[in-house]
Amino acid sequence: MSHEHNHPEREHKHSHSGKDHADSCSGGHQHGQGHGHSHGHHGHDHGHHGHHHHFDMTGNKTGLFIALIITAGIMVLEFVGGLVTNSLALLSDSGHMLSDVSALVLSLVAVWFAARPASAVRTFGFHRFEILAALFNGITLVVISVFIIWEAIGRLFDPPSVASGSMMLIAAIGLLANLASAWALLRKGDVHNNLNVRSAYLHVLGDALGSVGAVLAGLLIYLFDWNIADPIISMVVALLIVKSAWSVLKHTVHILMEGTPVNVDEKEVRAALGEIGGVVDVHDLHIWTITSGLDSLSCHLQVADGTDCQGVLQAAIKLIEERFGIQHSTIQVESSRIRHMELRV
Repeated sequence: MSHEHNHPEREHKHSHSGKDHADSCSGGHQHGQGHGHSHGHHGHDHGHHGHHHHFDMTGNKTGLFIALIITAGIMVLEFVGGLVTNSLALLSDSGHMLSDVSALVLSLVAVWFAARPASAVRTFGFHRFEILAALFNGITLVVISVFIIWEAIGRLFDPPSVASGSMMLIAAIGLLANLASAWALLRKGDVHNNLNVRSAYLHVLGDALGSVGAVLAGLLIYLFDWNIADPIISMVVALLIVKSAWSVLKHTVHILMEGTPVNVDEKEVRAALGEIGGVVDVHDLHIWTITSGLDSLSCHLQVADGTDCQGVLQAAIKLIEERFGIQHSTIQVESSRIRHMELRV
């Protein structure tokens, strides 16, 4: 993390301080340059804290809570049903639901933590909790999948008899419940713009797929007495879980490693900033994700001597927000007289 983000609130005040700093870097005088890390580093505080105002946090909580109650209830039903009917497909789907219950709980906790204010110790607040929760959830998904595949391999060579009728009934109830959970998230939550809620929504849809698999296995056993269909379909469901888990892990690790957001092209950002009138060089450019849907940017813009620094700063802020959707930007505008060590990366 670059040093630009020490005091975003104070930076915000300086960046809008008015005409007394309008020419702070044009003449290169000591007061302006000494203040470069204050007014030039535009914390854009309203962007940081206002980024999430466009959706209803209460709706997200309600949708997640409804989906949690439904999913937890069906998870218990499928687990008990799997034990009673001796169906690994039901047990594997209940395992998938266990991971989704964890995901929904963590998503709820993440929403609650994200609403907590920033402090002197945590200047970005608790937004990163969502990423840590996603990482934990991804690891849990992999562990459950490995267990299901291991058990399924053992059953391939000696598939036990399964009460297919009861299995299909329970799986069908699970399917309806999953669809109800998905509807609750779609109706109450912001599945389109909030990646936290969207990931929970996709997990619930994955549950629905697992229930479809259990119904299909039960039907094959009922019609053709193919008991081997139970472990085979269980393995397919487990592999689908691994696929979704890998996607979650890959994304969370990328964020934790301060990777450039996948929807932002660093070269395009650099070129766009370089096209602003008066800008002669763009350096120390860093773009990263704080949490899902909240990206940040910091950079240094060297401008030609005599340039209106505040005009360049405002143009850069507007460009980054409107063209690239980044509302939290920290930008230092400097003249040719500034000399400093660049961050070694």
